[in-house]
Amino acid sequence: MGKPTKGILVFIGLFPVYLLFWPVDAEPVVWDPPAAPEMKGQFEPNNYLQDAEILGLNDGIGPEDIAVDEAGIMYAGYEDGRIIKYDGQGNSLGVFVNTQGRPLGMDFDGEGNLIIADAHKGLLRAAQDGNLTTLTTEADGIPFKFADDVDVAADGKIYFTDASSRYGVHDYRLDLMAHQPYGRLLEYDPDTKTTTTLLSDLYFANGVALSPGGEFVLVNETSEYRVQKYWLKGEKAGQSEILMDNLPGFPDGISSNGKGTYWIAMPALRKEIIDNLAGKPFVRKIILRLPEALQPAPDRHGFVLGIDGAGRVIHNLQDSSPESFSPITSVEEKNGVLYLGSLTYPGFARISAPE
Repeated sequence: MGKPTKGILVFIGLFPVYLLFWPVDAEPVVWDPPAAPEMKGQFEPNNYLQDAEILGLNDGIGPEDIAVDEAGIMYAGYEDGRIIKYDGQGNSLGVFVNTQGRPLGMDFDGEGNLIIADAHKGLLRAAQDGNLTTLTTEADGIPFKFADDVDVAADGKIYFTDASSRYGVHDYRLDLMAHQPYGRLLEYDPDTKTTTTLLSDLYFANGVALSPGGEFVLVNETSEYRVQKYWLKGEKAGQSEILMDNLPGFPDGISSNGKGTYWIAMPALRKEIIDNLAGKPFVRKIILRLPEALQPAPDRHGFVLGIDGAGRVIHNLQDSSPESFSPITSVEEKNGVLYLGSLTYPGFARISAPE
């Protein structure tokens, strides 16, 4: 074996310098995560989701959320900006609209318009003829960097999240590793065309779900493993509280089935290495300098929780097999069926909801 070339020696010499000093657009902070709950009891692994039916396979990557209209037509938004319609059998009906951005959360308003939280474009409205309108792109003078999930109230008001006011969808790892509160819960009033910040300083503000009567709205904080409740009505209006803390995974989307159950999508289980690095911001910065393929990665695990309005677990749906439909980033219930979205899978899925 010959001697290493000069170029290789230079690389070996400079690589530690790169890991220690190369600029990274993140300033991780120390935080103290609670000990992860054991995967037993209410979180006991099971194989409920193994029979999920895959739809739209290879039509695109990452149908992060699925919206279903009253006729049973399914709408799936892909990473290239296309939102494709599907009939009840899963046959493609073609592209409904292309946002030219990254559609994430979607919901219908009372007039049949599709409301879209687009990570690049902000809050959008697509009429049934495909005409696209931008509703809002900022709040309090701060532009949205990562419009994420959305839920529309019976009175037409739109509740949505800006996951991060600093990082966009392609830099979500920076936000998670920095663990700083850049997220917001927002309200858009289509009558006055005003956008109001309801909660700020959230840790990766993600899924949004309104209670059936509009008394409160739930919002997931992905990097804090928790769900917050913000009161919209009653004596607690304007106040917030932690509804559920110390989840066994990273909560992404959340939705209401309109009957008191809130479905939480968890794309990944907690990883011990992530929690162990909570007090080591310098090491987390080194990890961010590594190629993404060498950074801690989630294991394949399909995971959905159903909770009630008090934060009690009433359904636990899983599939830990290597072939599982995962990561699951959204769950929507319609007529007794759960529709599952994914940020990276080349298709979406559906399965009968548990009784």
